[in-house]
Amino acid sequence: MLATPLTKNLDIDHVYEPAEDTFLFLDLFESLHNSSFYKDKRNFNNDCPLVVEIGSGSGLITTFISQHRIIPNAFHIATDINLIALENTTKTYKDNTSYPVFDVLRSNLTDAIIPGSIDVLFFNPPYVPSEHVPPLPSIDDDSVWLDLALIGGDDGMLITRKVLSSLNRILAVSGHAYILFCARNNHPKVIEKFKEENLNFSVELTIQRKCGWEELAIYRFTKTKE
Repeated sequence: MLATPLTKNLDIDHVYEPAEDTFLFLDLFESLHNSSFYKDKRNFNNDCPLVVEIGSGSGLITTFISQHRIIPNAFHIATDINLIALENTTKTYKDNTSYPVFDVLRSNLTDAIIPGSIDVLFFNPPYVPSEHVPPLPSIDDDSVWLDLALIGGDDGMLITRKVLSSLNRILAVSGHAYILFCARNNHPKVIEKFKEENLNFSVELTIQRKCGWEELAIYRFTKTKE
């Protein structure tokens, strides 16, 4: 079993604390490591694949993947619009690994990403259904940032839809995107619609688990051609 990175002194008033959804990603990437998925099936266009996490929060997922070299020779970028999250991500990373090919980027979802540049993307979105989504706060030290890490609109898909609509633009050919859904997102219907609208993608369920009252699933979206 691969060691879970330590998270020390997280600012849980402003940053999402690792929970079942976070650890589902860790379990998925551990299984990919154990099966040598990225060692045996590397189809990247360069020798240093770009690996990006959207909404890194505590930085636990990026740190885990980098620490254990799950994607060999990767350049890791962790993005978040919450500056406090980026500070926590940087601290988690530095507390656990000295692997130098890493940076953080303040970005609203995929807005700052160069088209066609990402080889592997992963996103644990705000997926909890809610009638009200608060606007972005005007100051960094605002507890609303924590709400924004959780709340996903009426069906929990407000933010996820934005990322799904950007995948064709930001992924390199043969690039992968791992995105988490909860049962209330009605993900089978979402996946069916995505495949109908994006014929150059294949989509597969990689892991699914009942976590307390919620059922979570992570899908892999693969861009097969331009």
